Amino acid sequence: MNQNTKTSNLIKTIVIICDFLVLNILLYAYVRWNWAVHDFTNGTRGMILAVLANFGMVFAQFFFSTVVHERRTTSEQILRQVTLLVLLHGAMTFLISSVFFQHDNLKAPDFKFTVYFTLVLYVGILFSRYCERWIIKRYRSIGRNRRTVIFIGSDPLIIPVYKFLVGNQFMGYHVLGYYADNRIENCPEGLEYKGSLNDFENVMENSSDTNSADELYCSIPVTEHKLTRRIMRYCNSHVIHFYYIPSFSQVFGHTAKFEHVGDTIVFTNYDEPLTNPTNRFLKRAFDLAVSSFILLCLLPFIPFIALVIKLQSPGPIFFKQSRTGLNGKEFKCYKFRSMHVNVDADRVQATEKDPRKFAFGNFMRKANIDELPQFLNVLRGDMSIVGPRPHMLYHTEVYRELIDKYMVRHFVKPGITGWAQVTGFRGETKELWQMEGRVQRDIWYIENWSIWLDLRIIGKTAMQIIVHDEHAY
Repeated sequence: MNQNTKTSNLIKTIVIICDFLVLNILLYAYVRWNWAVHDFTNGTRGMILAVLANFGMVFAQFFFSTVVHERRTTSEQILRQVTLLVLLHGAMTFLISSVFFQHDNLKAPDFKFTVYFTLVLYVGILFSRYCERWIIKRYRSIGRNRRTVIFIGSDPLIIPVYKFLVGNQFMGYHVLGYYADNRIENCPEGLEYKGSLNDFENVMENSSDTNSADELYCSIPVTEHKLTRRIMRYCNSHVIHFYYIPSFSQVFGHTAKFEHVGDTIVFTNYDEPLTNPTNRFLKRAFDLAVSSFILLCLLPFIPFIALVIKLQSPGPIFFKQSRTGLNGKEFKCYKFRSMHVNVDADRVQATEKDPRKFAFGNFMRKANIDELPQFLNVLRGDMSIVGPRPHMLYHTEVYRELIDKYMVRHFVKPGITGWAQVTGFRGETKELWQMEGRVQRDIWYIENWSIWLDLRIIGKTAMQIIVHDEHAY
């Protein structure tokens, strides 16, 4: 076992110990301060509860232990793991404490206590994960517990892999460079050219070479299978993790995804998790539950909003506009009207100092209040809470001719908020590169969808309401 693996396992152990510390500190405070629980300040009952809660944590850790130490873990995976860990802990603690206390004729903690404490524990462990992730990032950014990487080949598909590995200091990767007979076109500045494939064969023959990497990514044509096998044998004998990047760029232009058709592997240009019926059901159930709740909460405020709109600008309360939705089909998108009635509404985007906006409309746009009626679109099934933002029909016709893959963003339902909007591509698109960036992020969302990603985007959107987004106008 190399030093990197030992250190990563040590990080995992420390994080697990921290989970138990958080559990016991919060449990002590919860019981000591009598938050929604009574008669547990007694030493014996308090100790029994603590032992059972710790046993529940041992059980939960067995199934959903931390992944924060893993290099390629994402924020969504960490959120998922913490959620399942705490839910399983709460369920197990309630179950075993009910059985144990009933057996000993003692009053067990009630369900209300379990729910409240589970929520407190969830917040506590999430906060500890944030701190742990920050500490690990700092630790790896100074060159500790890092893994070195070498690339073989000149296929352009190496570039996105390189950017992913070095784009986040949390993962702790250091790329030594790449060997290839031809240099990579538009190669990032930090990806150093080390020499030809013959130069790397010399490296393989020199078993004492000190520049041996921890991971090797190979992307050479399948016709060079003999060289590929020699590289694999070299990696095996030097305890280097070998990864093969299929050389598909000449055909697909980007990374291809594989699927199984019976027993045969086929490749497609897009991977869409929402083609899975279970994922579609999960997303739709979430949309229905949240949109119903939001609309119920919105009902008492509609008369006030309607009155102010009417006082400041004659015309309808709601603004309805045809936009492009799922599979390129049109639908009517609803908003609170934030502009004076005008003939350019279906062709011209809102600008920062747009004279068409009235005062309260400008406020609604900055606070995202004007978007709230779109939860009705979600309830109807035209939209989702999270997805690519729907564009005006005019923009769809213009950009589908200017931007390759533009229509791919319509493989899923449009959303009230989206990955592009929370990563800097919200609002007016003054130049073509801004729309290209938005489309790239929309496609990334389609290919990487998960319910945890949706929750992350919703969280970022909520933060934009609190911390004003300069592009919100």
